[in-house]
Amino acid sequence: MFLHLGENVIVPKKSVIGIFDKDICCNAISTREYLEIAESEKKTYKIGTTEKIKTFVLTKEGLYMSPISSITLVKRFDNLFELEKDK
Repeated sequence: MFLHLGENVIVPKKSVIGIFDKDICCNAISTREYLEIAESEKKTYKIGTTEKIKTFVLTKEGLYMSPISSITLVKRFDNLFELEKDK
């Protein structure tokens, strides 16, 4: 199963480590430090060009910056989990 992060970007559900609200998690110094490191290592992927970033999705491949709210992405993730359980 895949999680749609916006635009034409999807990631395998199994690779998702965490879904974080940008406004909440960016207050921590450690988060800002991690973002700087990820950007310097070219492991950040901004989805869209003009839309505001609302959510960070941390995966095994890197950090995705999505214009979709963290609440919506968590609901999508949970819905995928329910679909897998029903199989």
